Amino acid sequence: MYDVAIIGGGVIGCSIARELSRYRLSTAVVEQCAEVGFGTTKTNSGIIHAGHHSPPDTLKGKLVVRGNALYDELHSELNFGFSRIGELVVAQDETEIPVLERLKKNGEMKGVPGLEIWDQKRLRREEPNLSHRLVAALYAPSAGVINPYEFAFALIENAMENGVDLMVQSPVIKIKAKDGGFVLITPNRKIEARIIINCAGLFADEIAQLVGLRDFTIHPRKGEEYMLDKRLQGLVRRLIFPVPLKHSKGILIIPTFNGTIMVGPTAQETPDRYDVSTTYEGSEQVFRFANKICPSITAQDTITEFAGLRSVSNTDDFIIGPTEVNGFINVAGIQSPGLTAAPAIAEYVRDLLCDLGVVLEEKDNFKPYVPGPSRFANLSIGEQKRLIAENPLFAKVVCRCEMVTEAEIHSAIDHGARTLDGIKFRSRAGMGRCQGGFCTARCMHLLAERLGRPFHEITKRGGDSWMVTEMAATRDHRAKRGK
Repeated sequence: MYDVAIIGGGVIGCSIARELSRYRLSTAVVEQCAEVGFGTTKTNSGIIHAGHHSPPDTLKGKLVVRGNALYDELHSELNFGFSRIGELVVAQDETEIPVLERLKKNGEMKGVPGLEIWDQKRLRREEPNLSHRLVAALYAPSAGVINPYEFAFALIENAMENGVDLMVQSPVIKIKAKDGGFVLITPNRKIEARIIINCAGLFADEIAQLVGLRDFTIHPRKGEEYMLDKRLQGLVRRLIFPVPLKHSKGILIIPTFNGTIMVGPTAQETPDRYDVSTTYEGSEQVFRFANKICPSITAQDTITEFAGLRSVSNTDDFIIGPTEVNGFINVAGIQSPGLTAAPAIAEYVRDLLCDLGVVLEEKDNFKPYVPGPSRFANLSIGEQKRLIAENPLFAKVVCRCEMVTEAEIHSAIDHGARTLDGIKFRSRAGMGRCQGGFCTARCMHLLAERLGRPFHEITKRGGDSWMVTEMAATRDHRAKRGK
């Protein structure tokens, strides 16, 4: 029997798993997808918020600033993509300046560092490509950008190195009470645990219902986002926010960690927990607003588009705490700024376990470090030559757009990639201008060879996300053999 079973392998579940791996506990992460981070995490905007948006009397507001402050140490230990590029909340007219002042006061109450209000002259000097009609901005230097999927992969890899077990493709369909704990039933296994931590994201209310709890509901909110061509790199240098709306921070301009610019998201309520479609209406809304803030941004520069679903609870706040079912802890309703707050949420849950009487004895041999992925494209010519001399597979380019080598594909597989998306998010193969048009087949062949599977069994993201049929794969194989 495990001491703790974490249901959900998104960035929240992985953060908690890594934190608990510091202690002499037996911990399991139970995830329904083929790999961790394949739910809300991989469609996250990748923003580390400064913390001035969230009201201080909410759990979101209390955890976001602490979470933000923890990222520097985490980055040094886990080597995921992260940079503090700063944030601007821009005012489009004089009537919005009081909102900037209110946000500044709110942030200062919570300890957000370095907040400044810039006048129009300063704003134009710092971000010359923004609309000259903007009148002022609130600057927050502690905001940043992150590759959220890299963060989740690094967290779970480190947690597993420190003893945590990961069980993927294991959706929890039933939970039974047992003396001293629970039995989690999935289609392929049963897992016994003394304590359950419910980090199931969009499905957290359904997991809670499996133990008889019906005290909150999840209402998915869809956000469409659009990735722009890398030729626009440097168009804006900081995160650009409008003044916030009632239920959303609005449509943003996001210079991602890897240099591309992303615009979005929308905020559309949906009853469908699987609806990740993009729409013509969403595109119109995003680009109409983004062009208003930065006139150089147009839909013609889009290289890909996607949608994600936020796990919004009926309380519109994080729901974190023990329940009337002894040993069952909810970590639900983790919408924005959930990614920012993730490290602080992990600490918060750790302290909850102490309150429940769990003895947390620190390990003497805890290993905090994970080597980051090699990024051949970012190295100097001299460093590239050195790597090629050590491993000739660095000389074989698989993804032309992002200059990803075969050695990096093998490394992604070594570190847990079992799907095309697993390779994509670990190596960036398929993330460039052609969106996998050149490299997909080669990545599939490498996966098939390394995993010992037929080519046609390789999927995009697990489940039934097949790329080719068995017949097509056989035809391709015969063609390669000259038959």
